[in-house]
Amino acid sequence: MRYLITGGAGFIGSHLCEALLNDGHAVYVLDNESTGSRANLQHLFHNRELRYITGGIDDAVVLSRLVGTVHYVIHLAAAVGVRYILDHPLESILTNVVGTEKVLQACKEFEKPLFLASTSEVYGLQTHAPLRETDYSVIGATSVSRWSYACSKALDEFMALAFHGQGAFPVIIARFFNTVGPRQSPAYGMVMPRLVDQALRREPMTVYGDGSQTRTFTHVKDCVEAVKGLLSHPEAAGEVYNVGGIEEVSILNLAKRIKYLSGSHSEITLVPYSEVFNRNFEDMPRRVPDISKLQKAVKFHPRFTLDEIIKDVIADRRRLIA
Repeated sequence: MRYLITGGAGFIGSHLCEALLNDGHAVYVLDNESTGSRANLQHLFHNRELRYITGGIDDAVVLSRLVGTVHYVIHLAAAVGVRYILDHPLESILTNVVGTEKVLQACKEFEKPLFLASTSEVYGLQTHAPLRETDYSVIGATSVSRWSYACSKALDEFMALAFHGQGAFPVIIARFFNTVGPRQSPAYGMVMPRLVDQALRREPMTVYGDGSQTRTFTHVKDCVEAVKGLLSHPEAAGEVYNVGGIEEVSILNLAKRIKYLSGSHSEITLVPYSEVFNRNFEDMPRRVPDISKLQKAVKFHPRFTLDEIIKDVIADRRRLIA
């Protein structure tokens, strides 16, 4: 099989590219390197089945040529990270909505199946747990720019499912919940690599708010296995799946576990949101997925415990810092 991965030089994309190449597939990567990095794929460039194209999904000519060449499109290219989205609200909306629309049109032109990466952000301010794929989105006011990302990704899902519903091409949608692991940069507000870097550098480990907000974390290798399972599952077309972990942890306790597992002597400090983000920033108190639908479809079960995930991130960040 020949796969096109948009955003393939990014964190998740690079791991998925590696896995598909190892399975004997050909992989075409399209990435404008705005948040991804060619370095993430450096160890794969010797593989003749990898084609790397520097460019964006806004280039209709390049996109059409690539979609026409491959058997399957995996659309990961998107604005990523709370910090990036807050600093670049308009660019984030255009990338997620206009860019995805171009990918969908190219898939329609060549009748190619699509895997669309979405996000747990679409659930917005939902407070109950676990979150199911059929739950309502609870989105904050339009004056709070964070929710523009949730709305843009939800619109991506609506558009993709509309194309599928019209019989244009098959679509699978996955909502990723806090995927972490080696190669993830802390530059865009990702909490785990940021806290790990602070711990390793013996800097204060900053936890925003009171630290009671909870998340579940997914090792990127588990995420990749889920994606591969869905790609090979014929009944997944037209469906939306949560992809996430099962261990809920508060961010304050996450910081404590990182401090312990890294052997750090850093102080853990609580920082008000207003000192980090603008004054109308909103955060969700819980973000826990129900993955029973995914488990039923592809027999998925996370292999990595939270401590194992943290240890992998510590080893990766320690190597880079050294």
